[in-house]
Amino acid sequence: MNVNLGIWDKLTKLIVMLLLLAALLLIALWYLPLIKRNERMRKDNLTLDAEVKKEEETQKRLKVSIDAMRDPRTVERLARERLSYAKTGETIIRFELPATNTISPALPR
Repeated sequence: MNVNLGIWDKLTKLIVMLLLLAALLLIALWYLPLIKRNERMRKDNLTLDAEVKKEEETQKRLKVSIDAMRDPRTVERLARERLSYAKTGETIIRFELPATNTISPALPR
């Protein structure tokens, strides 16, 4: 006994397909904020990784500087250069930058 339902069979298949499509769309809309949040967090993670790398390089540079300060010769050299210290009997000679002939901006009248 094979009953031909005609249009009802086609409408039932169409409704089932539309319901499946709606379910997939709802699932996609439900996960969309999570996907965007995940992407934003990945970008933040990359930014923080770059910042950590930069800070590690700064830390290495400062550590080298601190280690150099433990050497008495380095401390003596820095004192001579920055503070103009000299040993007894030494003469300090300072070189000044030459003045340039630049035109100064006109004063407002």
